[in-house]
Amino acid sequence: MNNDKNGNFLGLTPIVLFMVLVVVFGIVAKDFTAMPILVAFMITAGYALILNPGIRKFSIGEKVDIFCIGGGEKTIILLVVIFLMAGAFYALTIDIGARDATVNWALKFVPKNFLLPGLFLISCFISFAMGTSMGTITAISPIGIGLAHNIGIPVPLALGIVIGGAMFGDNLSFISDTTIAATRTQGVKMKDKFKANFIVAVPAAITTFILLMFVEFDTSAMIELGSYNLWLILPYFLIIFSALFGLNVITVLGIGISSACVVGLGSGAFNILGMLQSIQKGMGWMEDLAVIALVIGGIVALMKAYGGVDWLLSNLTKNVKSRKGAEFSIAILVSFLGLAIANNTIAIVSAGPIAKDLNNKYQIDPRRTASLLDIFACGVQGMVPYGGQLLTAATLASISPLDITPYCWYPMLILVFGILAIATGLPKFRDVALDEYGEPVLITLKNEA
Repeated sequence: MNNDKNGNFLGLTPIVLFMVLVVVFGIVAKDFTAMPILVAFMITAGYALILNPGIRKFSIGEKVDIFCIGGGEKTIILLVVIFLMAGAFYALTIDIGARDATVNWALKFVPKNFLLPGLFLISCFISFAMGTSMGTITAISPIGIGLAHNIGIPVPLALGIVIGGAMFGDNLSFISDTTIAATRTQGVKMKDKFKANFIVAVPAAITTFILLMFVEFDTSAMIELGSYNLWLILPYFLIIFSALFGLNVITVLGIGISSACVVGLGSGAFNILGMLQSIQKGMGWMEDLAVIALVIGGIVALMKAYGGVDWLLSNLTKNVKSRKGAEFSIAILVSFLGLAIANNTIAIVSAGPIAKDLNNKYQIDPRRTASLLDIFACGVQGMVPYGGQLLTAATLASISPLDITPYCWYPMLILVFGILAIATGLPKFRDVALDEYGEPVLITLKNEA
């Protein structure tokens, strides 16, 4: 019931319906991307508006108000704006040739004996700079496939390396949609979430790098290098440095977009009209994700009003006695949603409000929560054969995505190190988490239970 401290399971059924829609259509069509995600969420929203499970009966007008307030919450609106700006940056950098220039520039510095670890590092850097795993996989997979044929290694291994590097950047990048979703839902700074993630992601990356050094291949193969222009790479470096200096995410993206526009106009990649069309194109790539964020905000607000979130928290933490147990619950929740939805960003946006409630209940540092949401969502996403990342890579190589999964070493390792981070309580923060405005997100922290 809505007033019951244990909540009401019926209030949780909207998200259950969504997962059923995705899974059932995926099984029937033998393609887990068959069900359009936005359509599935709109059906879910319609069901949520019809539902009335609590003691108090909401009128349709009241439910619409609750839905709109949830979708219009300031965190969601900011998320939408950031998604659109990130899309504009992606498109601009691709159109000016920054992505290809960065790949060719990085390949020049890779010794032949370190081609496989080098392929991993290049994928890491590209995804960290671009903020998109899908863009990295699209750009680097053809290089990985060609490299595999030249040096005599399995193509799935090369693609597993690329996917691992892509998920590294997706997890750590200041402008990736997963970072944006994790930090916005928890109200923390990108720089603070980066520090927490760094402790987990870098050991996993180093371990992957070392493992790749022991993979044998034909070192006598000839590798052709393309040309590059360092001027084209400038927007990526500006994005990274401005984010590391702790600038607001809107400012960081503004710098990135402005510099990409200047470079594009200066290099003749486009004229002013072409530049504006590129920005529009990139925003169009993110429109679905932006609308989904609004709809999820409304659905979660209704589930809270119906007691569904209380029911989930009650049952998810039924045997939880400590902050550490609550962190494992957050990891399980976002991993389960990632497996069901096969979209790490949507999994984070969906789990974020619930994780924030767990923060308040168990006094979990929100910087750790943002990190855990991103770590486990990206780790799962980098292994599911029906996720966009593996499907894209498999399509480019004309192989089954199931062939790639065993070689996704980095996603496997980041899950292992994520579990170790929870078990050890690392990283520990001595100060209080602050939001973008310098206000405390969580005012008091109890001692670790």
